[in-house]
Amino acid sequence: MLLFLWIETSNEYFNFDWVTFLGTGYWFFWSIFILSLAGILTAYSSLLLLLGFLLLWEGIELYLHLCHKILILLVILACVILMFIICKFWKERWLVAGLSLQIFAPYVHLVSITVMVILFWPVAIYVARLEREVRMRRYRMTHSEKKRLKKCNVIARLRGLQVAVGLPFLLILLSLCLMPLGIYSPCIQEENLGPKPTIFGHRGAPMLGPENTMMSFEKAVEHGAHGLETDIHLSYDRVPFLMHDFDLRRTTNIWEVQPESAFKNPAAFSWDFLSTLNAGKWFVKPELRPFYNMKPLSKADKERARNQSIPTLADLLTLAKKERKFVIFDLQGPPPKHPLRHTFVRQVVSVILASKIEQHLIFWLPTHDRQYVRSMAPGFQHVGRLVSVKTLAKNNISIINVDYKKLFPNGLRDYKAANIHINVYTVNEPWLFSLAWCSRINSVTTDNIGLLSQLNHPHFFMTPKFYMFIWLLADIISVLFIVAIFCFHWRRETKKEKWFETSSALTDTQSRRENEEDLHIAMKPPARVVESPWTLAALYPALSKSGKEHQGRFNFAAPSKKLLPIKNAVTPLKPSKHDIQPPMPTTVFELTQAPSRQATSKATFQTTLPTLKVDKPTMPSIEVPYP
Repeated sequence: MLLFLWIETSNEYFNFDWVTFLGTGYWFFWSIFILSLAGILTAYSSLLLLLGFLLLWEGIELYLHLCHKILILLVILACVILMFIICKFWKERWLVAGLSLQIFAPYVHLVSITVMVILFWPVAIYVARLEREVRMRRYRMTHSEKKRLKKCNVIARLRGLQVAVGLPFLLILLSLCLMPLGIYSPCIQEENLGPKPTIFGHRGAPMLGPENTMMSFEKAVEHGAHGLETDIHLSYDRVPFLMHDFDLRRTTNIWEVQPESAFKNPAAFSWDFLSTLNAGKWFVKPELRPFYNMKPLSKADKERARNQSIPTLADLLTLAKKERKFVIFDLQGPPPKHPLRHTFVRQVVSVILASKIEQHLIFWLPTHDRQYVRSMAPGFQHVGRLVSVKTLAKNNISIINVDYKKLFPNGLRDYKAANIHINVYTVNEPWLFSLAWCSRINSVTTDNIGLLSQLNHPHFFMTPKFYMFIWLLADIISVLFIVAIFCFHWRRETKKEKWFETSSALTDTQSRRENEEDLHIAMKPPARVVESPWTLAALYPALSKSGKEHQGRFNFAAPSKKLLPIKNAVTPLKPSKHDIQPPMPTTVFELTQAPSRQATSKATFQTTLPTLKVDKPTMPSIEVPYP
C-alpha cells in the first residue's frame, strides 16, 4: 500500500522535497529515497512470502531465520511510521491516489483479472486434491465400518476447506468481473473530446532553467506557454522582484556572499544588493537540481544558467508584452516594519500600468484591496480561489485558480455548469494532464512544460463501446482459462484416484490369495514320509524330535550359537555279518544355513523316493550337533 501510494503521488515529489528542505536545510531527493526504500521492502517481503508459500506447498516445515525476523519487524515499523506521517501531515496524498484510480481503474481491472487467473492455478490444485482426499477416504470407509463416524467428521472438515478456499476466490473474481459497473473515468467518453488545456509555465520552465529567472521564462515561451506564473516580493526600497521562497538559501548564492543573512526574508534587502546575487549556479550543480527527471543541459544552457540573476517584475512584463503572454502571480506581503507594509498592492499596480502591457493579459490573483485594483485597472481579469459559485458571481469573478487535489472532489460540475474558467496547479504528470483534459479543464500550471506541450491526445482515452468490448473479452477469456485450468487439475486428480483404486484392488486380491494359500496349507494333513533306514532322521530320531518346529511357510534360521556336539547319543544299528565293510570315516553334521522353502520341499520329496543301493557298513559312533 505504501509503494502504491508513493508511486501514484509522483506529481508531488518536488513539494515534498521542498518542505523537507525547509525543515532540514539540506536539499536531497527524499521522495526518490522513500520510493526506492518502499520498492526494496516490498520486493524483500514478497520474496519471503513466495518462498514460504513454496515451502508449505512442498510440505516442508517453515523456518524463518532470526535475521529475517528482525528485518520483517523493521519493515513493519518503517511502514507504520511512514503511513502515520502521511496520514497526519500529508492527507492530500490520499486524494491524489484516488484521482489516479479515475484514470487507471480500467487498466487495474484488466490486470486484476489476469492476476486472479494466474492465482487460480494453485487454488484449483488445492481444491482438486481436497476432492481426491474426500473420495479416497470414502473408499476406505467401506473397509473399516468401525471408524465411519470419525471419518465423516474428517470429510466434513475437508469439504469446509474446499468452501473456505474456493468460495472467497469466486466472490472476488465475480466482483472484479462486475467492477466496470462501478467505475467512473472521465477518459471513458465519446469522441467529442474538449480542447487541450492551455499551459501556464510555473515559475517559467523550472526543468529547463533556474526558476523565476528570465532564462526560465524565455524557455517557457519557446515551448508554447499560454501564460507565465510567478511569485512577487517587494524589496526594502520598493522594487517588485521575482522570488518564491521566504529566504534566499535555495536559489541564490547568499551563503557565499552574506551567510549571516541567509535566513532573512528577501523583502528585507535592498534591490541594489539583491541584483548582485547569482540565481543560476545552483541549478547547474547535480546535487541541487530541483527535479530528478530533468533532462541534461547543453553546454550553452549551462553557461547561460550560471549567469542568471534575480529579475524584476518589470523585466517579466516586458517579455509578456512582447510575446503577448498572460501573466498570473502570487503577491507576497512584506514583513512588519517594511515601508510598503500596507500599500504594496498599489505599488505593484503602478509598476504594471507603467509597463504599458495590455490589461487583459494580467490575471489578478491577490485578494487584498480588490476595489482599488478594479478602479485603477478595470481591464485586469480577476481570479478567485476555491469558493462557491454564488460568491464568485457576487464578486464578479469568472476565473478560478485552484489546487487540483481540492477541485476534483469539490464542485467541478458546478463550476463547469456556471461557465467558470478553471486553472489548476501544479500538474506535472501526463496522466494528471490527461485527467484535466478529459474533464474539460481550461488551463493548467505546470513545471513540466517540455513534456506536456508535446501531448496531442490524452493518455488512457477510450470510448465506452471499446471499453465494453475489452471488458467482455477479458471476462470471457478469464472464464475460459479458469474452466480449462479447473478441468485439467480435476481430471488429473481423478486419474490418480482411479490408479489408487486399481492398485488397492490388486493389493487386496493378492493378499486375499496369499491368505487362502496359507490357510489351505495349514489345514492340509502332513504327508506320510517313508524314510530310508540309512538317513540321519532314521538313525537318530531324537534329533528330529528335538528340532525347532517351523511355522508358517517352513522358513527357519540357523542357530545363533555354536552348538556342542553330542557323543554316543544313539546306539548304532548292527548289520549282519555278511554286510560288514570297512569302516566309514567319522562325520560331524552341522546345520549352518537355513534352507529355503523350495529346498525343504525338494528334500521332503526326495525322502519319499527309494534310497540308492549302498553297501551296509558297520556304523560307528558319530558326533551330531544338538539342533
